[in-house]
Amino acid sequence: MLSVRHLTLRYPNGTCALADFSLQVKPGELVIVLGGNGSGKTTLLRCITRTLAPTAGEVWLNDTNLTPLTGDKLRRARLALAMISQHASLVRRSSVLANVATGALGRHFTPWTAIGGLPAAELSAAYGYLDEVGLTHLAQQRAGTLSGGQAQRVAIARALAQKPKALLADEPVASLDPEAAEDIMRLLRRLAVEENLAVLCVLHQVELAYAYAHRVVGIRDGRVEFDLPRADVSRDAVKRLYMSEAA
Repeated sequence: MLSVRHLTLRYPNGTCALADFSLQVKPGELVIVLGGNGSGKTTLLRCITRTLAPTAGEVWLNDTNLTPLTGDKLRRARLALAMISQHASLVRRSSVLANVATGALGRHFTPWTAIGGLPAAELSAAYGYLDEVGLTHLAQQRAGTLSGGQAQRVAIARALAQKPKALLADEPVASLDPEAAEDIMRLLRRLAVEENLAVLCVLHQVELAYAYAHRVVGIRDGRVEFDLPRADVSRDAVKRLYMSEAA
């Protein structure tokens, strides 16, 4: 389980980006965070991955508190957290299969991997992760030839190759057309349920949250506005999240 406990981030200029923010994401659950621009959504993910160091609070993944860790201990603990973002960031000249296999490199420290080599066993395993996202038929195709939706599926397969316990997604469908966006959200929900992953996803698309989330968390001005099962989230509550931008 991914557990964020009373997370606070205050910048040196006094701006509070997160304030006493808490949430939990259980294995098998897709939790979607909604909020306006500047509300703290991406900051939350960056604090979870420790790209940003929170001012206070803790981030737990199962029995491990990530917050005090540094150096090699932090690097190893973060292997259990996989991240996908708005842009797939694939190596365009490499094959789809090779791109997926790079997700496993965090587990390997050899002279061969240090110069970009990929262990044969991980290349073989990468087919399985491509199968999870329905793209085994594109394994040998150059990544630069993929559509946006296909590239994002490859990015998800690469994240799966990391063998994570939790998957974080920061606006994963922002650059996709509506049909591809639906496909990606359907895939994330299926992976949460079938692979027993804790999936935390930041979105702007309210209708996708209503369609695919198990729970929806509303964030405004760095604080939890609501944390409810999808069916209990009112349209008025969501509307208030975005009214804060113009206030």
